[in-house]
Amino acid sequence: MDIIISQIEQLRNFISEITFSDIDKIQDDTLLFEEGIFDSLGFLSLVSFLNEEYGVEVTNDELSEDNFKSIKAIVEYIAKKQNSRLD
Repeated sequence: MDIIISQIEQLRNFISEITFSDIDKIQDDTLLFEEGIFDSLGFLSLVSFLNEEYGVEVTNDELSEDNFKSIKAIVEYIAKKQNSRLD
């Protein structure tokens, strides 16, 4: 549970920094694309961040908005990727 909270806070801070968005407006379920927080450049930065911070490599097949639409979705995606490495 602490890992998830840490990931949420890391992601919230990262998204706030690269998008210059008010951190208080970025909640776990904020729709990052629909609300205009993320654009394509921000998304590329996120993919790079996930690789560097969590060792998560995003494949072309996984470039779906469902995987990245909110912090909650991103945390679930990270867990799924990390669990698949353990199998």
